[in-house]
Amino acid sequence: MKKTDAKIVFALATLAFVGSANVHAAQGAEAYPSKPIRLIVPFSPGGSADNLARTMQTPLSAVLGQPIVIDNRGGASSVIGTELAARALPDGYTLLLVTTTYTVNPSLIKKLPYDTIRDFSAMSLVVSQANILAVHPAVPAKSVKELVAYAKSKAGHVTYASGGSGSSPHLSGELFRLVADIELTHVPFKGSGPGVTALLGGQVTLMFAGPLTFEQHIKAGKIRALAVADRKRSSVLPDVPTMAEAGYAGVETGTWFGFLGPAGTPPSITQTVHEAIVKAMAQPAMKSRLLAQGVDIVGAGPREFEKIIREEVDKWAKLVKRAGITAR
Repeated sequence: MKKTDAKIVFALATLAFVGSANVHAAQGAEAYPSKPIRLIVPFSPGGSADNLARTMQTPLSAVLGQPIVIDNRGGASSVIGTELAARALPDGYTLLLVTTTYTVNPSLIKKLPYDTIRDFSAMSLVVSQANILAVHPAVPAKSVKELVAYAKSKAGHVTYASGGSGSSPHLSGELFRLVADIELTHVPFKGSGPGVTALLGGQVTLMFAGPLTFEQHIKAGKIRALAVADRKRSSVLPDVPTMAEAGYAGVETGTWFGFLGPAGTPPSITQTVHEAIVKAMAQPAMKSRLLAQGVDIVGAGPREFEKIIREEVDKWAKLVKRAGITAR
């Protein structure tokens, strides 16, 4: 074989190899997901985040074609589960369901074991919900004004539960304390689920949480809803007034829920997850179920969600400072 012919053969063989490699790489990229996906929920079972994860589990699994395995890792105001996700491989097989707490923690915890902005890839902001102020039925208050009067008569003895320091229920309670000018004692739990259990048992006086957490207990008469911390009434609790209607404008708080992946997750995967979430939520049965639970479907994509996270970090930092809460 001539030297020139040999060069041509070698060049063609190289091109064929590279082309084959590119095809295999493309096939590998298109294969996501090819195995079960772990969804870390950094809160205890029974709370709003856990309820949402389980509501979405089957529809999202169907869209992605792989099982979604929920892994509850509650504790330390969601830091334990969040750190676990930050250390996972950025391959799309470990997702993290975060709430408003994720953007509050930087203002309350001096040394987080991860960076809220740099260590994660935003995927999708799923839903949001306004908080509801509820009390145990034994509390002699059927309105917010009566609750405030009760708190002033029992200074230092009125308690409120939350899913942990820095959670939305915690900051809702602090905002209510400031606006109503009353004394409230914060009792944090490892997730909103245990907090609700304490409220149901009468171990605490009141709690702020969303319809995902409260609705069934309110309708069963196990707790009493006094107001919705939003500008409009809840579609699932239309008879419950807003905080403004109850005489305490400015107490408007809620919780959002979104999906993150470890930093470095390929954009193609973050987009795939986002599109799968939007598609799952658009299914009539799923959409009806979410709306019936009193949540607003958002469906914001990676770029918008990242922007929202940055804005939320700044917003809560200002409230924490105003409330005089000391970082630990």
